[in-house]
Amino acid sequence: MPKLTAFDIQKMKQEGKKITMLTAYDYSLASIFDEAKIDILLIGDSMGQAIYGASTTLEVTLNMTIRHTQAVARGAVNYSLIIADMPFLSFGLTVDETVANAGRLIKEGHAEAVKLEGSSDNRIKEIEAMVDIGIPVQGHIGLIPQSAYKLGGYKVQGKNESYFSEEQLLSDAKRLEAAGCFSIILEAIPLAVAKKITESISIPTIGIGAGPNCDGQVLVCYDMLGCTSGHKPKFVKQYVNLHQIILDAVNKYAKEVKDGSYPSLEHSYEG
Repeated sequence: MPKLTAFDIQKMKQEGKKITMLTAYDYSLASIFDEAKIDILLIGDSMGQAIYGASTTLEVTLNMTIRHTQAVARGAVNYSLIIADMPFLSFGLTVDETVANAGRLIKEGHAEAVKLEGSSDNRIKEIEAMVDIGIPVQGHIGLIPQSAYKLGGYKVQGKNESYFSEEQLLSDAKRLEAAGCFSIILEAIPLAVAKKITESISIPTIGIGAGPNCDGQVLVCYDMLGCTSGHKPKFVKQYVNLHQIILDAVNKYAKEVKDGSYPSLEHSYEG
């Protein structure tokens, strides 16, 4: 089966097929996810927290994203569509700068599409320009982490008291569709609102904390694999506890080195 494209992702909604998506930041995990036939791999700006230990996504730069995208592209060579997240201040300046930065993610990073947050008038112009030049674009509405300070924190959107109302999110989704996005991330949105959005547009919705009615789902890979510690969002399902598995293995290694049982003759070259 050939690698998926943005066009293939769009068709999956029409065919009633659910879409799988995970973040990926390195060659090794990207290889495994590609083998598992995860439909989309996102080099997310969540790398700020997951890889670099930052408190927000805002420290991630374009050059960091390009480098991690290169690694993922080397690993996901057979199936998964590779999407690079456009980090803070790589868009929202001028249309020409946004297109040039997206072009770098494609040319240098070997991404096959880009994602960016928001749906303002300027964002629509940027998306239209990228699509016009041939760059597939995934939109992102609801809780948009790069704007968390403006939204009052990492809060559910689409409620009466939230920054973005249900009506605004419905309108935003339709604007992104009209601008040429091939899919939209819905983050931290009540399931009823996500259902309305999903049913009102022809392009796929991919939820993260948006309930089961979206056309697909995305999670941060380290959350799903149980590598992270501390607060876990309500929507995260941990499929394995790699933190404990890795800790046990490292403790065993350290013990064997200390007591001299590793390396044994079995793990040594003769001569």
